[in-house]
Amino acid sequence: MTRQSSTTTPSAYIAALPAERQAPVRKLRRVLKLHLPRGFEETMDYGMIAYVVPHALYPSGYHADPKRPLPFMNLASQKQYIALYHMGLHDGPLLSWFRRQWPQHTEAKLDLGKSCLRLKRLDQVPYPLIGELAAKMTPAEWIAVYERSR
Repeated sequence: MTRQSSTTTPSAYIAALPAERQAPVRKLRRVLKLHLPRGFEETMDYGMIAYVVPHALYPSGYHADPKRPLPFMNLASQKQYIALYHMGLHDGPLLSWFRRQWPQHTEAKLDLGKSCLRLKRLDQVPYPLIGELAAKMTPAEWIAVYERSR
């Protein structure tokens, strides 16, 4: 799936994926929902499964489009990989921690762009590490990082 999905729920998004992608995306969704701190909200945004800081917690919303909630993590199936976007992985101590942890959890090569983790080897997805990553930042901490970066 390379074009933006028009599905309106995470379940519908997963159901529309090719069969070989459904199980890993479903498992990643479960891991994220289990580990993300209270306050983040699951929704669909930009054609992907999104975990956001809702307007109830951050009324200003996303600076590029204040009608949208503040994005934090997104999960998407792309043509060649599953993408996990984590806005807090842009730089700093969280990124350093993640780079150190990666080889301890999987044999897959780390393929990480600015905030985008590309998961190409679906048999090597480090679900426990993804859970730890999701748990590392609260909505208040993400808002503080976001506001410092602006």
